[in-house]
This record gives sequence, structure tokens and C-alpha cells, in this order.
Amino acid sequence: MSGFLAGLCVAILPLLAAGFWLGRRTARPQALGGLGTPVEHATFETLHTASLAAPPLRAGLTEETARKSARRLRTLLGTDALCLTDQKQVLVWDGVGGHHRTEIMERLAGPLETGRGEAFPLTCGAPDCPVRWAVVTPLTVDDRVHGALVACAPRESAVLVRAAGEVARWVSVQLELADLDQSRTRLIEAEIKALRAQISPHFIFNSLAVIASFVRTDPERARELLLEFADFTRYSFRRHGDFTTLADELHAIDHYLALVRARFGDRLSVTLQIAPEVLPVALPFLCLQPLVENAIKHGLEGKTDKCHLQITAQDAGAEALVVIEDDGAGMDPVLLRRILAGEVSPSGGIGLSNVDDRLRQVYGDSYGLVIETAPGAGMKITARMPKYQPGVHSAGRLTGG
Repeated sequence: MSGFLAGLCVAILPLLAAGFWLGRRTARPQALGGLGTPVEHATFETLHTASLAAPPLRAGLTEETARKSARRLRTLLGTDALCLTDQKQVLVWDGVGGHHRTEIMERLAGPLETGRGEAFPLTCGAPDCPVRWAVVTPLTVDDRVHGALVACAPRESAVLVRAAGEVARWVSVQLELADLDQSRTRLIEAEIKALRAQISPHFIFNSLAVIASFVRTDPERARELLLEFADFTRYSFRRHGDFTTLADELHAIDHYLALVRARFGDRLSVTLQIAPEVLPVALPFLCLQPLVENAIKHGLEGKTDKCHLQITAQDAGAEALVVIEDDGAGMDPVLLRRILAGEVSPSGGIGLSNVDDRLRQVYGDSYGLVIETAPGAGMKITARMPKYQPGVHSAGRLTGG
């Protein structure tokens, strides 16, 4: 879907460039500055102007985003005035003739309802008002009209009608991309909620049972475990963004392992090898703890043998490399592939597929989990995270105390 929208943007921009050049060529001559022919120069200016107008629109259609993008859009059209509206009001008016706002909104009922553009003369008693004609083009996303782009000019112009339509299509594409971004954010939030729901019943019940077992025999130990439990649950159910730091995630894992050790005693041994330089790296919230929980579940629960868990975090140039390895029961690779593909959801499998999906959504398909396993051979999970990724920023360190 995003590939189609990107292609549509590329297809529209040359048309915008042609309209921009035709509108500007007679308005005032410009120095080409070594950029080549007039058409090449116009194409460059159009692409540059469009690139400046796009970022605000990627946040959706609001008064603020309309205000930030309107002047760039008016430059693309070379018109005297331009306004952007939603379904109820003018969000921004850029240029002359702002007193036509009320008239514009009165004439928008039809285009907003039908989704079809319209051109009409403006009535104005001011003899010096330079805008006498308006072209309305609805802004649509998934066949839903979100608002309209209105271009105003001194006279009727077929070129302006065509250009306004192309610019409106381009704006609609940006709004559709904004919808996709919002859908992606909602999906990530839903997946984090799913992880929290998975952690809650099983882990909380076992942890409280362990703490209760120490209340009479070792009250100080019970108090320490209760603090570990409080710190871990505070982190797991926090409401401060979709991303955290590797340091905070490992800190939460340490609380989790303290509770697990209290339950399983010397049956569990843990080795950690953490490179200090990767601790500030930002990563999706709760993307490592479920992997550790999965290793504990398949390495210890239901068995009487001892289990060794090793967690390493290494500096790999532009990336942080995290490996979680256990010597437990392992898993059939065919079953594992079905879990990651979402075909089956056995107990404990939600965490793996959830983390794999979120890493791919944030960083791209090449950053999915790499899992090596076989029945009786334990499991080794490798996760790679870029040290820097646009849009991936930690909300700040949160630790218990």
C-alpha cells in the first residue's frame, strides 16, 4: 500500500511542475542558477516546495498542519489565495480575499457531500478585491471526504482547475499516509497491550505465591521480592511512549529474573555480558523481556533439570546485537515458523510473534528475530537494533526505587 502511494506521489509531481512552470513563466522571469532548462528549473522548485509542504500534512489535517503547509501549496499553484478546510470550517486562509471565508463554506456543502470538485464565481462588493473565482477540490482518504482545498484567482482558468485537482490529489496522498502512520501506532499500542495481558495472569500469580511463601520464614526476603515485583510491574504497565532504552529494558529483566530465581532456586543460572556503549540505544518497549520469559518457560517449567540462561548485548558498529540463549527443551523449527507466521498460538508463543512483528514494523523486515532451535537443543534468539532510527526515541529512564 505504501509503495503504491509513493508511486502516486512520483506520478503527480511532474504534473505539478508543469503547472507551476506555466503559471510562473509569464509572472516573472527567474535566473536559472545553472539548473538547466526552464522546465528542469521548475521541476526542481516544485519538488523542493512539495518536500517542505509534506511533513506537516503527514500529521493529519488540523489547523496547525494546514497553517504550516498552506503557503507552500499556494506556491505550487501560483494563485492569489488558497484555503484548506475540514468538514465544518476554514482551517487556514493564505493570501488575499480572506473576507470570502463565509461564502466559501456555504458553497462547500455539495462538493463535500459528493466528493466532486466544483468551480464558481465569487460575489464581492469590494472593487479592489483581486479574487473573483474559486476552484474547490475535495480531499479524500479511502473514499471519505476529510475537507477541501480551495484555490482563488482573478478569473476562471482551466489550467487552475487542473492544477488544483493535482495538488489536492497529492495532499490526499499525504493524508492517507498520515492515516497509515496512525494505524501503525495503534497497532503497536494494541500489541503492547497484548503483551501486558500475557504477562499479567501467569507471572503475577506465580510471583505473589513465591512472595507469600517467604512472609513467615524470611520476612526480609519477602520484602525484597515485593520491591522487585513492584519495580517490574511499574515498568511493564507504564504509560510513557512506545520506546525505551536497552538499559531500562535490562533493568526490568533483572527484576523479573530476581523473582524467577526465588521460585526456581539453584535450578536457574544466568550469565549477562553487556557492553556499556549499547545501553543508551532506544528500542521498542517490552521487546526483550518476553524473549527472556519465553526462555524461562521452555527451559525450566515442566522440567527438573537445571537450566542456564545467557544474555549478551554487543556493539556491532551501527547496530546493537542482543542474544538470549538457553539450554532448555528447545522447539520444533516447523512449529516455530508457524508461530511466527501467526498460524498457531500455543502458550508462550504470543511473545515471540509479537516481538518479531514489532521489530519488523519499526526497523524493516531485515530486522526480524533470528531463532536457532531444535527439540532438546535449547534456543538461541538474536535481535538486532540500529543505534539510530528516525522516529525511535526513548521517553526517558524510569526505574523503581
